[in-house]
Amino acid sequence: MTRVFLASRNAKKIAEMERILGAVLPGLTVLGLDDVAAYDEPVEDQPDFAGNALVKARAGLAATGLPSLADDSGLCVDALNGMPGVLSARWSGPPKDDHRNNTLLLAQLDDVPEERRAAEFRCAVALVLPGGAEHVVEGAMRGRVIRDLRGEGGFGYDVLFVPDDQDGDRTSAQMSSEEKDAISHRGRSLRAIAPVVVEALG
Repeated sequence: MTRVFLASRNAKKIAEMERILGAVLPGLTVLGLDDVAAYDEPVEDQPDFAGNALVKARAGLAATGLPSLADDSGLCVDALNGMPGVLSARWSGPPKDDHRNNTLLLAQLDDVPEERRAAEFRCAVALVLPGGAEHVVEGAMRGRVIRDLRGEGGFGYDVLFVPDDQDGDRTSAQMSSEEKDAISHRGRSLRAIAPVVVEALG
């Protein structure tokens, strides 16, 4: 059994990573923060997604000794000059709360017309290996922010984001896991990092 560590407690994110990486590396098990001994998690204080992902992956390797993956992602809205960006998870302040973040974002875009509501999800995935090698890949999913919350799936801002690259007018939260994996920022990043994981662990 091949094991990697993902520096996250988000069960949906862990399942998503195991699903995508498992397709190219059968038998892969992804362990999350709740599966290992507790350690002091680093502050995500870097100015970009890649920097935050690397900080978390390095800390994961130091604490577990396992090949460690970490991602940082967020929603970048054109009309807000790329914000919330790296502040996406805590846009409305602590503690982290998806609904409060969504409500604040919709209020900030209330007077923005439809043609200026373009946005994109961005994701950086870092892999840090016991031998010292580090890899970072990035992916994006373009779309737009709608004016209401739709759907029960996904997490974060999925309920108000309609991706461009799809048939129909569904939010990310209304798509199946397989449909979302095929076009999502995280799916693209994971498929890009998958060959590196396979080469390192296969």
